Amino acid sequence: MAGQIIPRGKNKYLVRVYLGEVNGKRKYHSKTIYGGKKAAEAYLTKILREKHTGIFLEPSKELLGAYLDGWMKSVVKQRVSGKTYKSYEQLINLYIKPELESAKLCQLAPEQIQQLYSKMIDRGLSPRTVRYTHTVLRNALQQAVKWGKIYRNPADLVKDDLPKQERKEMRAFTPEEAARFMEAIIYSPLKALFSLLLASGMRPGEALGLKWSDIDFKGKRVTVRRALVRIRGDRKTEKEKGWKLCEPKTAKSRRTIPIPADVINDLDDHRKAQAAQKLKAKPGTYDDRDFVFAGNNGEPLFERNVNHEFKAILKAAGLPDIRLYDLRHSCATLLLAAGENPKVVSERLGHASITLTLDTYSHVLPDMQQGASDKLQKILFGGKSGQ
Repeated sequence: MAGQIIPRGKNKYLVRVYLGEVNGKRKYHSKTIYGGKKAAEAYLTKILREKHTGIFLEPSKELLGAYLDGWMKSVVKQRVSGKTYKSYEQLINLYIKPELESAKLCQLAPEQIQQLYSKMIDRGLSPRTVRYTHTVLRNALQQAVKWGKIYRNPADLVKDDLPKQERKEMRAFTPEEAARFMEAIIYSPLKALFSLLLASGMRPGEALGLKWSDIDFKGKRVTVRRALVRIRGDRKTEKEKGWKLCEPKTAKSRRTIPIPADVINDLDDHRKAQAAQKLKAKPGTYDDRDFVFAGNNGEPLFERNVNHEFKAILKAAGLPDIRLYDLRHSCATLLLAAGENPKVVSERLGHASITLTLDTYSHVLPDMQQGASDKLQKILFGGKSGQ
């Protein structure tokens, strides 16, 4: 018999469904239904239909909080960088667990997830944070589907109701501002770092993770093999706890970048200055780890300290108050505006695809299209205007 309804008292029935044999033992799904016999019959029909279509899963007592902990350790840790792992962990601990930690994984409903996002918005959190939280939760639940813990992802049913993210205008130097910046950094002890960031399009973490063995002075190339990640300490004092070297953000982030001769010269001058600094250091005070950009003790530089110098230069030169990361955006924007092939720019930045490059720098496309139109005018009509 596929299923049966057994009376257990007044308005109380036990619904029992045979699931098959597991390790030589007969397995059943059993549930007590309170109410009339019609309610028990309806539940039996539902379970038999799910069993027939292959979507029935034996309800689990596993809680969402415990599941997320296991997912982070067994899946996320092996797939993402240390920085991304930390951001996932913070989102889960700050936003998801306080609301849904005790919810049963198998009973998690779209309404509960929507309520979580609504509370986040009421707290004044940005649409970007809400959407990022949704991405993390959705990915976690999608893995639960693959593992057979749930038969569908409830987060998929709320994706159309997420708050719209306002796309911030890209901030980048114009050619004139870039030239002024290069003049302003001439006497900065971090001149080599700033010129490298602007000319290479590297992420700050990639540049701070460079070692001298990554620089080919003769070939005028720099190879990105790793990224420096800071480990946060006390959130109140914002003190750094330490650092570690991680794999670059994506597979294509491991790349070799040709750089201008003047930037190579800056790096060579920086190397000589660093060698002199090592000679002046007292014995045992300089831990030489071969970092290109190191502090007085040989440890890698703090991005926060680099940023202080960067902001001071911008203010003194009367330049826009952009982020250190925006030197990367400036490099891409300048190249695209100059007519460089987007594929070349994408490879230089280490983007996962050229689509990402074009989406990110879509503000440059109108000028590129105009340039293409001007070229066609010259090819087809000899540059003569019809007006």
